[in-house]
Amino acid sequence: MIKKVYTTLIIGTGFSGLAMAIKLKDEGITDFHMLEKAKDIGGTWRENTYPGAECDIPSALYSYSFEPYPEWEYKWSMQPQILEYINHVANKYEIKPHISFNKELSRAIWKEQEKLWEIGTTDGSTYYTKTLVTAVGQLHHPSIPDFKGKEVFEGSSFHSAQWDHSLSLKNKKVGVIGNAASAVQFIPEIAKIAGEVKIFQRSANWMLPKLDRAYKEWEKSLVRKMPLLLKLYRQNIWLKGGALFPMMKQGNNWLRSIIQFRCKRFIKDHIKDPETVDKLIPTYPLGAKRVLFSDTYYPALAQPHVHVIDESIDHINARGVQTKLGAQHDVDILIYATGFKTNPFLFNLDIQGKNGISLKKHWKNGPTNYLGITIDQFPNLFMMYGPNTNLGHNSIIIMSEAQAAYISQCVKQVYDQTCTAIEVKKDILTAYHTETQSRLNKMIWNTIDKSWYKSENGNIPNNWPGRTMEYCRRTKQVQWDDFILSD
Repeated sequence: MIKKVYTTLIIGTGFSGLAMAIKLKDEGITDFHMLEKAKDIGGTWRENTYPGAECDIPSALYSYSFEPYPEWEYKWSMQPQILEYINHVANKYEIKPHISFNKELSRAIWKEQEKLWEIGTTDGSTYYTKTLVTAVGQLHHPSIPDFKGKEVFEGSSFHSAQWDHSLSLKNKKVGVIGNAASAVQFIPEIAKIAGEVKIFQRSANWMLPKLDRAYKEWEKSLVRKMPLLLKLYRQNIWLKGGALFPMMKQGNNWLRSIIQFRCKRFIKDHIKDPETVDKLIPTYPLGAKRVLFSDTYYPALAQPHVHVIDESIDHINARGVQTKLGAQHDVDILIYATGFKTNPFLFNLDIQGKNGISLKKHWKNGPTNYLGITIDQFPNLFMMYGPNTNLGHNSIIIMSEAQAAYISQCVKQVYDQTCTAIEVKKDILTAYHTETQSRLNKMIWNTIDKSWYKSENGNIPNNWPGRTMEYCRRTKQVQWDDFILSD
Protein backbone atom coordinates (compact mmCIF):
# COMPACT_ATOMS: atom_id res chain seq x y z
CA MET A 1 0.00 0.00 0.00
CA ILE A 2 1.26 3.45 -0.93
CA LYS A 3 1.58 5.41 2.32
CA LYS A 4 3.11 8.71 1.25
CA VAL A 5 3.12 10.47 -2.11
CA TYR A 6 5.27 13.55 -2.66
CA THR A 7 4.52 16.18 -5.26
CA THR A 8 8.18 16.13 -6.24
CA LEU A 9 11.22 14.02 -5.48
CA ILE A 10 14.60 15.60 -6.28
CA ILE A 11 17.64 13.39 -6.75
CA GLY A 12 20.84 15.19 -5.73
CA THR A 13 21.73 18.11 -3.47
CA GLY A 14 24.32 20.04 -5.45
CA PHE A 15 23.79 23.47 -6.98
CA SER A 16 21.01 22.28 -9.32
CA GLY A 17 19.09 20.31 -6.70
CA LEU A 18 19.12 23.20 -4.25
CA ALA A 19 18.02 25.67 -6.94
CA MET A 20 15.08 23.36 -7.71
CA ALA A 21 14.07 23.03 -4.06
CA ILE A 22 14.23 26.78 -3.47
CA LYS A 23 12.14 27.50 -6.56
CA LEU A 24 9.49 25.02 -5.47
CA LYS A 25 9.26 26.74 -2.10
CA ASP A 26 8.91 30.07 -3.92
CA GLU A 27 5.90 28.56 -5.70
CA GLY A 28 4.37 27.47 -2.39
CA ILE A 29 5.14 23.79 -2.98
CA THR A 30 6.60 22.33 0.21
CA ASP A 31 5.65 18.65 -0.04
CA PHE A 32 8.80 17.75 -1.92
CA HIS A 33 11.66 15.55 -0.80
CA MET A 34 15.31 15.17 -1.77
CA LEU A 35 17.42 12.03 -1.90
CA GLU A 36 21.19 12.29 -1.49
CA LYS A 37 23.50 9.30 -1.99
CA ALA A 38 26.14 10.71 0.38
CA LYS A 39 26.04 11.78 3.99
CA ASP A 40 26.08 15.50 3.19
CA ILE A 41 25.11 18.00 0.51
CA GLY A 42 27.35 19.60 -2.10
CA GLY A 43 27.55 17.41 -5.20
CA THR A 44 30.86 17.71 -7.04
CA TRP A 45 32.11 20.20 -4.43
CA ARG A 46 31.65 17.58 -1.73
CA GLU A 47 33.37 14.87 -3.78
CA ASN A 48 36.39 16.74 -5.15
CA THR A 49 38.76 17.59 -2.31
CA TYR A 50 42.10 17.36 -4.10
CA PRO A 51 44.73 20.00 -3.24
CA GLY A 52 44.08 23.25 -5.05
CA ALA A 53 40.48 22.38 -6.01
CA GLU A 54 38.70 25.52 -7.13
CA CYS A 55 36.17 26.74 -9.66
CA ASP A 56 37.13 27.94 -13.13
CA ILE A 57 34.28 30.47 -13.14
CA PRO A 58 34.59 33.64 -10.99
CA SER A 59 32.81 33.27 -7.65
CA ALA A 60 30.43 36.18 -8.18
CA LEU A 61 28.98 34.34 -11.19
CA TYR A 62 29.36 30.81 -9.82
CA SER A 63 26.65 31.54 -7.25
CA TYR A 64 22.91 32.05 -7.36
CA SER A 65 21.59 35.31 -8.74
CA PHE A 66 19.09 35.45 -5.86
CA GLU A 67 21.76 34.85 -3.21
CA PRO A 68 24.86 37.01 -3.84
CA TYR A 69 27.63 36.33 -1.35
CA PRO A 70 29.81 39.17 -0.07
CA GLU A 71 32.04 36.76 1.89
CA TRP A 72 34.00 35.34 -1.05
CA GLU A 73 37.68 35.40 -0.14
CA TYR A 74 38.99 35.22 -3.72
CA LYS A 75 37.77 36.16 -7.17
CA TRP A 76 37.97 32.45 -8.02
CA SER A 77 37.00 30.50 -4.93
CA MET A 78 38.51 27.32 -3.54
CA GLN A 79 36.46 24.16 -2.95
CA PRO A 80 36.07 24.60 0.84
CA GLN A 81 34.42 28.01 0.48
CA ILE A 82 32.19 26.89 -2.36
CA LEU A 83 30.97 24.08 -0.12
CA GLU A 84 30.56 26.64 2.66
CA TYR A 85 28.37 28.72 0.33
CA ILE A 86 26.23 25.71 -0.60
CA ASN A 87 25.61 24.99 3.08
CA HIS A 88 24.88 28.66 3.73
CA VAL A 89 22.17 28.61 1.05
CA ALA A 90 20.68 25.31 2.23
CA ASN A 91 20.47 26.59 5.81
CA LYS A 92 19.10 30.01 4.91
CA TYR A 93 16.30 28.58 2.77
CA GLU A 94 15.65 25.70 5.20
CA ILE A 95 16.23 22.94 2.68
CA LYS A 96 18.00 20.34 4.83
CA PRO A 97 14.81 19.13 6.62
CA HIS A 98 13.61 17.97 3.18
CA ILE A 99 16.66 15.74 2.59
CA SER A 100 17.23 12.05 3.28
CA PHE A 101 20.94 11.23 3.25
CA ASN A 102 22.69 7.98 2.32
CA LYS A 103 19.87 7.26 -0.11
CA GLU A 104 21.28 6.30 -3.49
CA LEU A 105 18.79 5.91 -6.31
CA SER A 106 18.70 2.37 -7.73
CA ARG A 107 15.52 2.45 -9.80
CA ALA A 108 12.72 4.73 -10.92
CA ILE A 109 9.61 3.15 -12.45
CA TRP A 110 6.67 5.05 -13.96
CA LYS A 111 3.32 3.67 -12.83
CA GLU A 112 0.98 4.59 -15.66
CA GLN A 113 -2.26 3.67 -13.92
CA GLU A 114 -1.45 5.61 -10.74
CA LYS A 115 0.39 8.40 -12.59
CA LEU A 116 3.25 8.11 -10.10
CA TRP A 117 6.97 7.39 -10.04
CA GLU A 118 8.05 4.54 -7.79
CA ILE A 119 11.56 5.19 -6.53
CA GLY A 120 13.85 2.59 -5.02
CA THR A 121 17.15 3.20 -3.23
CA THR A 122 20.09 0.87 -2.70
CA ASP A 123 19.21 0.39 0.98
CA GLY A 124 15.80 -1.03 0.06
CA SER A 125 13.70 2.08 0.72
CA THR A 126 10.76 2.92 -1.56
CA TYR A 127 9.31 6.35 -2.31
CA TYR A 128 6.38 7.54 -4.42
CA THR A 129 6.15 10.87 -6.16
CA LYS A 130 3.99 12.59 -8.76
CA THR A 131 6.98 14.24 -10.43
CA LEU A 132 10.65 13.28 -10.46
CA VAL A 133 13.60 15.67 -10.93
CA THR A 134 17.10 14.32 -11.48
CA ALA A 135 19.78 16.78 -10.43
CA VAL A 136 22.69 14.37 -10.32
CA GLY A 137 25.16 16.43 -12.33
CA GLN A 138 27.86 15.19 -14.68
CA LEU A 139 31.14 15.33 -12.79
CA HIS A 140 30.86 12.71 -10.06
CA HIS A 141 31.59 9.31 -11.65
CA PRO A 142 35.39 9.08 -12.06
CA SER A 143 36.62 7.65 -15.34
CA ILE A 144 39.90 5.70 -15.47
CA PRO A 145 40.93 4.36 -18.88
CA ASP A 146 41.61 0.64 -19.03
CA PHE A 147 45.39 0.92 -19.26
CA LYS A 148 47.04 -2.44 -19.78
CA GLY A 149 48.78 -3.60 -16.62
CA LYS A 150 47.41 -0.98 -14.23
CA GLU A 151 46.43 -3.72 -11.76
CA VAL A 152 50.08 -4.82 -11.33
CA PHE A 153 51.42 -1.42 -10.29
CA GLU A 154 53.05 -1.90 -6.88
CA GLY A 155 52.79 1.71 -5.73
CA SER A 156 49.74 3.63 -4.56
CA SER A 157 47.21 4.95 -7.07
CA PHE A 158 43.94 6.85 -7.00
CA HIS A 159 41.71 9.12 -9.09
CA SER A 160 41.91 12.85 -8.37
CA ALA A 161 38.22 12.85 -7.38
CA GLN A 162 38.98 10.15 -4.79
CA TRP A 163 42.03 11.79 -3.29
CA ASP A 164 43.86 9.75 -0.65
CA HIS A 165 44.63 12.41 1.95
CA SER A 166 46.26 9.82 4.21
CA LEU A 167 49.03 9.31 1.68
CA SER A 168 52.07 11.57 1.95
CA LEU A 169 53.58 12.77 -1.33
CA LYS A 170 56.62 14.30 0.35
CA ASN A 171 59.79 13.53 -1.60
CA LYS A 172 57.94 10.86 -3.64
CA LYS A 173 58.10 10.28 -7.36
CA VAL A 174 54.57 11.08 -8.52
CA GLY A 175 53.11 10.29 -11.92
CA VAL A 176 50.04 12.22 -13.07
CA ILE A 177 48.07 10.78 -15.97
CA GLY A 178 46.12 13.65 -17.48
CA ASN A 179 46.57 17.40 -17.68
CA ALA A 180 43.11 18.93 -17.88
CA ALA A 181 40.96 20.97 -15.48
CA SER A 182 41.63 19.09 -12.24
CA ALA A 183 45.28 18.37 -12.99
CA VAL A 184 46.22 22.01 -13.62
CA GLN A 185 44.87 22.81 -10.16
CA PHE A 186 46.52 20.09 -8.09
CA ILE A 187 49.86 19.75 -9.94
CA PRO A 188 51.17 23.13 -8.67
CA GLU A 189 50.23 22.04 -5.15
CA ILE A 190 51.86 18.60 -5.21
CA ALA A 191 54.93 20.05 -6.93
CA LYS A 192 55.61 21.95 -3.70
CA ILE A 193 56.24 18.72 -1.77
CA ALA A 194 56.92 15.87 -4.20
CA GLY A 195 60.47 14.87 -5.05
CA GLU A 196 59.58 14.54 -8.73
CA VAL A 197 56.41 14.99 -10.78
CA LYS A 198 55.93 13.40 -14.19
CA ILE A 199 52.89 14.55 -16.16
CA PHE A 200 51.71 12.18 -18.87
CA GLN A 201 50.03 14.49 -21.34
CA ARG A 202 47.79 13.13 -24.08
CA SER A 203 47.25 16.51 -25.71
CA ALA A 204 48.01 20.10 -24.78
CA ASN A 205 45.34 22.52 -23.58
CA TRP A 206 44.76 26.15 -24.35
CA MET A 207 45.12 28.05 -21.10
CA LEU A 208 44.63 31.63 -19.96
CA PRO A 209 45.67 33.29 -16.69
CA LYS A 210 43.00 33.67 -14.03
CA LEU A 211 44.51 36.88 -12.62
CA ASP A 212 43.13 35.69 -9.31
CA ARG A 213 43.50 37.70 -6.12
CA ALA A 214 42.03 37.96 -2.66
CA TYR A 215 39.27 40.48 -2.15
CA LYS A 216 40.25 43.35 0.11
CA GLU A 217 38.30 43.83 3.34
CA TRP A 218 37.05 47.24 2.20
CA GLU A 219 35.65 45.62 -0.98
CA LYS A 220 33.73 43.01 1.01
CA SER A 221 32.52 45.65 3.45
CA LEU A 222 31.30 47.83 0.58
CA VAL A 223 29.19 45.11 -1.08
CA ARG A 224 27.73 44.13 2.30
CA LYS A 225 26.45 47.68 2.64
CA MET A 226 25.51 48.03 -1.04
CA PRO A 227 24.40 44.58 -2.35
CA LEU A 228 23.45 46.10 -5.70
CA LEU A 229 27.15 46.54 -6.48
CA LEU A 230 27.74 42.81 -6.21
CA LYS A 231 24.78 42.10 -8.51
CA LEU A 232 26.14 44.59 -11.06
CA TYR A 233 29.58 43.00 -10.80
CA ARG A 234 28.02 39.58 -11.38
CA GLN A 235 26.15 40.86 -14.42
CA ASN A 236 29.36 42.33 -15.81
CA ILE A 237 31.12 38.95 -15.61
CA TRP A 238 28.10 37.27 -17.23
CA LEU A 239 28.13 39.71 -20.14
CA LYS A 240 31.88 39.24 -20.64
CA GLY A 241 31.33 35.48 -20.80
CA GLY A 242 28.64 36.01 -23.42
CA ALA A 243 31.05 38.15 -25.43
CA LEU A 244 33.36 35.12 -25.70
CA PHE A 245 30.63 32.99 -27.27
CA PRO A 246 31.60 33.83 -30.89
CA MET A 247 34.77 31.81 -30.31
CA MET A 248 32.61 28.72 -29.79
CA LYS A 249 31.55 28.97 -33.43
CA GLN A 250 33.61 27.91 -36.41
CA GLY A 251 35.15 30.88 -38.12
CA ASN A 252 35.89 34.07 -36.14
CA ASN A 253 39.53 33.21 -36.75
CA TRP A 254 40.79 36.74 -36.13
CA LEU A 255 39.45 36.76 -32.57
CA ARG A 256 40.65 33.20 -31.97
CA SER A 257 44.10 34.07 -33.31
CA ILE A 258 44.41 37.00 -30.93
CA ILE A 259 43.57 34.90 -27.89
CA GLN A 260 45.73 31.97 -29.07
CA PHE A 261 48.64 34.41 -29.38
CA ARG A 262 47.99 35.54 -25.81
CA CYS A 263 47.96 31.92 -24.64
CA LYS A 264 51.30 31.22 -26.34
CA ARG A 265 52.76 34.38 -24.82
CA PHE A 266 51.55 33.18 -21.41
CA ILE A 267 53.47 29.93 -21.86
CA LYS A 268 56.67 31.63 -22.97
CA ASP A 269 56.51 34.09 -20.08
CA HIS A 270 57.11 31.16 -17.71
CA ILE A 271 58.68 28.32 -19.71
CA LYS A 272 62.11 28.97 -21.21
CA ASP A 273 62.85 25.49 -22.53
CA PRO A 274 61.82 25.46 -26.24
CA GLU A 275 61.09 21.72 -26.22
CA THR A 276 58.66 22.07 -23.31
CA VAL A 277 57.04 25.11 -24.94
CA ASP A 278 56.35 23.06 -28.06
CA LYS A 279 54.74 20.32 -25.96
CA LEU A 280 52.37 22.84 -24.37
CA ILE A 281 51.02 24.47 -27.54
CA PRO A 282 47.88 22.69 -28.79
CA THR A 283 47.49 21.59 -32.40
CA TYR A 284 43.73 22.22 -32.48
CA PRO A 285 41.86 25.56 -32.53
CA LEU A 286 41.09 27.30 -29.28
CA GLY A 287 37.65 26.36 -27.95
CA ALA A 288 37.46 22.90 -29.55
CA LYS A 289 38.26 21.47 -26.12
CA ARG A 290 37.66 23.02 -22.74
CA VAL A 291 39.73 26.20 -22.27
CA LEU A 292 41.56 26.12 -18.94
CA PHE A 293 42.47 28.90 -16.50
CA SER A 294 45.41 28.92 -14.11
CA ASP A 295 47.95 31.36 -12.73
CA THR A 296 50.17 28.63 -11.26
CA TYR A 297 50.39 25.72 -13.73
CA TYR A 298 53.09 27.02 -16.06
CA PRO A 299 55.29 28.32 -13.19
CA ALA A 300 55.04 24.82 -11.69
CA LEU A 301 56.17 23.23 -14.95
CA ALA A 302 59.20 25.51 -15.03
CA GLN A 303 60.62 23.80 -11.94
CA PRO A 304 63.44 21.31 -12.61
CA HIS A 305 61.73 18.40 -10.82
CA VAL A 306 58.51 18.68 -12.90
CA HIS A 307 58.46 17.02 -16.33
CA VAL A 308 55.91 16.94 -19.16
CA ILE A 309 55.87 13.65 -21.10
CA ASP A 310 53.88 13.76 -24.32
CA GLU A 311 54.61 10.22 -25.48
CA SER A 312 51.55 7.95 -25.54
CA ILE A 313 51.27 5.41 -22.73
CA ASP A 314 51.77 1.82 -23.83
CA HIS A 315 51.14 0.13 -20.50
CA ILE A 316 51.55 0.36 -16.75
CA ASN A 317 53.84 -2.09 -14.98
CA ALA A 318 54.91 -2.81 -11.41
CA ARG A 319 57.37 0.11 -11.33
CA GLY A 320 55.43 2.76 -13.22
CA VAL A 321 54.57 3.77 -16.77
CA GLN A 322 56.10 2.71 -20.06
CA THR A 323 55.46 4.75 -23.19
CA LYS A 324 54.97 3.46 -26.71
CA LEU A 325 58.50 4.60 -27.56
CA GLY A 326 59.80 2.23 -24.88
CA ALA A 327 60.73 4.77 -22.23
CA GLN A 328 60.24 3.54 -18.65
CA HIS A 329 59.14 6.05 -16.01
CA ASP A 330 59.40 4.75 -12.47
CA VAL A 331 57.04 6.34 -9.93
CA ASP A 332 55.97 5.70 -6.35
CA ILE A 333 52.44 7.06 -6.76
CA LEU A 334 50.09 7.29 -9.74
CA ILE A 335 47.33 9.89 -9.80
CA TYR A 336 44.66 9.53 -12.48
CA ALA A 337 43.43 12.95 -13.59
CA THR A 338 41.38 11.34 -16.33
CA GLY A 339 38.03 13.04 -15.93
CA PHE A 340 34.51 11.76 -15.45
CA LYS A 341 31.88 9.66 -17.17
CA THR A 342 29.66 12.40 -18.54
CA ASN A 343 27.87 10.52 -21.31
CA PRO A 344 25.54 8.67 -21.47
CA PHE A 345 23.60 10.72 -18.95
CA LEU A 346 22.13 8.88 -15.95
CA PHE A 347 24.14 5.89 -17.24
CA ASN A 348 24.10 3.98 -13.94
CA LEU A 349 20.41 4.40 -13.13
CA ASP A 350 17.55 2.03 -13.87
CA ILE A 351 14.84 4.41 -15.10
CA GLN A 352 11.74 2.92 -16.74
CA GLY A 353 9.10 4.99 -18.49
CA LYS A 354 5.83 4.13 -20.22
CA ASN A 355 5.29 0.44 -21.01
CA GLY A 356 8.42 -0.39 -19.03
CA ILE A 357 10.84 1.08 -21.59
CA SER A 358 14.25 1.70 -20.03
CA LEU A 359 16.06 4.98 -20.51
CA LYS A 360 19.19 3.06 -21.48
CA LYS A 361 17.31 1.40 -24.35
CA HIS A 362 15.52 4.60 -25.29
CA TRP A 363 18.89 6.32 -25.56
CA LYS A 364 20.82 3.46 -27.14
CA ASN A 365 21.74 5.71 -30.08
CA GLY A 366 22.59 8.65 -27.86
CA PRO A 367 20.60 10.98 -25.61
CA THR A 368 17.71 12.92 -27.12
CA ASN A 369 15.77 15.50 -25.15
CA TYR A 370 13.78 18.69 -25.21
CA LEU A 371 15.58 21.71 -23.76
CA GLY A 372 17.81 19.30 -21.84
CA ILE A 373 14.90 18.81 -19.45
CA THR A 374 12.22 16.39 -20.71
CA ILE A 375 12.14 13.08 -22.59
CA ASP A 376 9.33 11.50 -24.60
CA GLN A 377 7.77 8.34 -23.08
CA PHE A 378 8.94 9.44 -19.63
CA PRO A 379 6.05 11.51 -18.21
CA ASN A 380 6.68 13.78 -15.22
CA LEU A 381 10.44 13.19 -15.43
CA PHE A 382 12.58 16.32 -15.52
CA MET A 383 16.34 16.57 -15.80
CA MET A 384 18.66 19.28 -14.61
CA TYR A 385 22.09 19.66 -16.26
CA GLY A 386 20.79 17.27 -18.88
CA PRO A 387 21.94 16.78 -22.48
CA ASN A 388 23.01 19.89 -24.37
CA THR A 389 22.97 22.24 -21.40
CA ASN A 390 26.69 22.34 -20.63
CA LEU A 391 28.66 25.50 -21.48
CA GLY A 392 32.07 26.42 -22.79
CA HIS A 393 31.91 30.13 -22.09
CA ASN A 394 29.78 30.91 -19.02
CA SER A 395 28.42 29.71 -15.67
CA ILE A 396 26.31 26.56 -15.43
CA ILE A 397 24.49 28.15 -12.46
CA ILE A 398 22.63 30.37 -14.94
CA MET A 399 21.39 27.25 -16.74
CA SER A 400 20.40 25.57 -13.47
CA GLU A 401 18.30 28.53 -12.36
CA ALA A 402 16.56 28.64 -15.76
CA GLN A 403 15.81 24.91 -15.59
CA ALA A 404 14.47 25.17 -12.03
CA ALA A 405 12.09 27.95 -13.07
CA TYR A 406 10.89 25.97 -16.09
CA ILE A 407 10.40 22.71 -14.20
CA SER A 408 8.56 24.46 -11.38
CA GLN A 409 5.94 25.62 -13.90
CA CYS A 410 5.36 21.99 -14.88
CA VAL A 411 5.27 20.77 -11.29
CA LYS A 412 2.77 23.51 -10.42
CA GLN A 413 0.36 22.11 -13.00
CA VAL A 414 0.43 18.75 -11.27
CA TYR A 415 0.37 20.30 -7.80
CA ASP A 416 -2.72 22.37 -8.70
CA GLN A 417 -4.32 19.23 -10.22
CA THR A 418 -4.60 20.94 -13.60
CA CYS A 419 -3.21 17.70 -15.01
CA THR A 420 -1.78 14.42 -13.72
CA ALA A 421 0.99 13.86 -16.25
CA ILE A 422 3.13 15.95 -18.60
CA GLU A 423 4.99 14.37 -21.50
CA VAL A 424 6.81 16.14 -24.31
CA LYS A 425 5.49 15.32 -27.78
CA LYS A 426 7.75 13.10 -29.86
CA ASP A 427 7.71 15.38 -32.90
CA ILE A 428 8.58 18.42 -30.78
CA LEU A 429 11.50 16.59 -29.21
CA THR A 430 12.73 15.30 -32.58
CA ALA A 431 12.57 18.76 -34.15
CA TYR A 432 14.43 20.27 -31.20
CA HIS A 433 17.11 17.57 -31.24
CA THR A 434 17.62 17.99 -34.99
CA GLU A 435 17.88 21.76 -34.64
CA THR A 436 20.35 21.50 -31.76
CA GLN A 437 22.66 19.02 -33.49
CA SER A 438 22.51 21.00 -36.73
CA ARG A 439 23.68 24.09 -34.89
CA LEU A 440 26.32 22.14 -32.99
CA ASN A 441 27.75 20.83 -36.25
CA LYS A 442 28.76 24.42 -36.98
CA MET A 443 30.46 24.92 -33.63
CA ILE A 444 34.17 24.68 -32.92
CA TRP A 445 33.63 21.50 -30.85
CA ASN A 446 32.87 19.63 -34.06
CA THR A 447 36.26 20.34 -35.64
CA ILE A 448 38.14 17.58 -33.82
CA ASP A 449 37.50 13.84 -33.75
CA LYS A 450 37.75 13.14 -30.04
CA SER A 451 36.88 15.13 -26.93
CA TRP A 452 34.66 14.72 -23.90
CA TYR A 453 32.12 16.92 -25.70
CA LYS A 454 31.51 14.33 -28.46
CA SER A 455 29.90 10.88 -28.49
CA GLU A 456 30.90 7.90 -30.61
CA ASN A 457 28.14 8.56 -33.16
CA GLY A 458 29.54 12.03 -33.87
CA ASN A 459 26.82 13.96 -32.04
CA ILE A 460 27.66 16.52 -29.38
CA PRO A 461 25.41 15.54 -26.45
CA ASN A 462 26.88 17.83 -23.81
CA ASN A 463 26.93 21.42 -24.96
CA TRP A 464 24.33 24.11 -25.55
CA PRO A 465 24.77 25.69 -29.01
CA GLY A 466 23.88 29.23 -28.00
CA ARG A 467 24.35 31.93 -25.40
CA THR A 468 22.92 31.57 -21.90
CA MET A 469 20.52 34.44 -22.55
CA GLU A 470 18.97 32.46 -25.42
CA TYR A 471 18.46 29.45 -23.15
CA CYS A 472 16.91 31.66 -20.46
CA ARG A 473 14.53 33.10 -23.05
CA ARG A 474 13.51 29.69 -24.40
CA THR A 475 12.85 28.29 -20.92
CA LYS A 476 11.17 31.36 -19.44
CA GLN A 477 7.65 30.18 -20.21
CA VAL A 478 6.52 26.60 -20.85
CA GLN A 479 4.88 26.22 -24.25
CA TRP A 480 2.06 23.89 -23.28
CA ASP A 481 1.31 22.97 -26.87
CA ASP A 482 4.65 21.12 -26.86
CA PHE A 483 3.30 18.62 -24.33
CA ILE A 484 0.71 15.91 -23.89
CA LEU A 485 -1.22 16.79 -20.72
CA SER A 486 -3.15 13.96 -19.08
CA ASP A 487 -6.26 14.75 -17.05
